Amino acid sequence: MDLDDRYPSLSDLAQRARRRIPHFAWEYLDSATGDQSAHARSAAALDRTVLVPRVMTGARPDLTTRLMGHPQALPFGMAPVGMSGLIWPGAEATLATIAARHDIPYCLSNVAADTPENVGPHTRGQGWFQLYAPGDGAIRRDMLARARDSGFRTLVLTVDVPAASRRERQRRARLTNPMRITPGVLAQVAARPAWAMATARRGMPRLAMLDKYADTTRSQSGTAHAGYQLRTAPDWAYLQAVRAEWDGPLVVKGILHAGDAVRAAGIADAIWVSNHGGRQFEAAPAPAEVLPSIRAALGDDVPVIADGAVRSGTDVLRLIALGADFVMLGRAFHVGIAALGERGAAHVVHILRAGIEADLAQLGLCRPADARAALMPS
Repeated sequence: MDLDDRYPSLSDLAQRARRRIPHFAWEYLDSATGDQSAHARSAAALDRTVLVPRVMTGARPDLTTRLMGHPQALPFGMAPVGMSGLIWPGAEATLATIAARHDIPYCLSNVAADTPENVGPHTRGQGWFQLYAPGDGAIRRDMLARARDSGFRTLVLTVDVPAASRRERQRRARLTNPMRITPGVLAQVAARPAWAMATARRGMPRLAMLDKYADTTRSQSGTAHAGYQLRTAPDWAYLQAVRAEWDGPLVVKGILHAGDAVRAAGIADAIWVSNHGGRQFEAAPAPAEVLPSIRAALGDDVPVIADGAVRSGTDVLRLIALGADFVMLGRAFHVGIAALGERGAAHVVHILRAGIEADLAQLGLCRPADARAALMPS
């Protein structure tokens, strides 16, 4: 089967993914919070971003990118998604392997369904570790030591989850962690035999890293889970403490305000502009809307990462044109693995790479960073 003909875009993979995984898993992956407006705003802001082609430049696209002093084969990587194993069993190790094969970063969440000890060997030096702030300093230090000892070299501190959001679609889907096995849940699983068989072989997903720290067998209400028992709302002193405890590159994820970006850049090595996929606050701005002001406030020397409703290589270039140095995607790669397993996730890399190469040629540009010169003023 020629994947490029049958699934030429991420939306084609999404259609298959929705038919292949249970409804509760799809709702977990696809949903935002509230009326979905933050996620919709992210996509709309990208659609409003126009790039102007130039002709007869003789440009030859080169997608290599430098980030925090290290070369990257492509200008994008795999963002953290909690409980990836709910989307497809073994997703964490599979995605880490694909990322390493293509020489791009893979970021493991500390609320994933697999541990850093199991996933780290698959990253081959391209592993990032994402931390939700534990309130207990001893637990935090132990988590950081486990990540470091497992081969993760870049730490991503997520700071935009001071409290659990409502996530109404997940509530309607009766999603809990651990999952409550009800007749409705069993019916959804029975309707998706490939997912059911793969899950039966591996076991129901759980917050594997937290086994050491919390009672993950106690069912939680709504979208809350054992991770929330451990978390605190981080402040600037917390970021300073993490900086003192982590000797590698440190990224602060969840920045949407230029003043916060400047302050965080005085402590960390890079800023990640994100509205958490619209999953935390429905009134939040789109990353694409705030990127220009954040880039202007930081200047050219601070690395800026961004995400937000990226659906194509064109969207990657749009975020770079607006001020990002690098783009991370979470939903897209999980849509790929849900649709076609390992082949699907690898196909996402191909779709994005081919799209960026074609767009750079159309724009008459050599490198992704050159897209800033193609941005049409609003």
